[in-house]
Amino acid sequence: MENGGSRVVVTIDVLVKPGSKQPGISTEDGVVIVRVRERAIEGAANAACIRALCEAYGVAASAVELVHGRRSRRKRFVVRTR
Repeated sequence: MENGGSRVVVTIDVLVKPGSKQPGISTEDGVVIVRVRERAIEGAANAACIRALCEAYGVAASAVELVHGRRSRRKRFVVRTR
């Protein structure tokens, strides 16, 4: 986590589980798991994961950036908060 003035930048590694019946965010054995209903087709699961992180952190979609793992279930996001 980095604090640049009044903004906080958080890097978060997640495991995305697309096609889940019960979406949500949880942790298991220290791993953040984001379950989304959308399938991993044409970026739908990535978009759903970003929406879930936005809701969890209370930020706009423009504040969440996928920086690694676009085509993998293991992803790294940067979240910029105020």
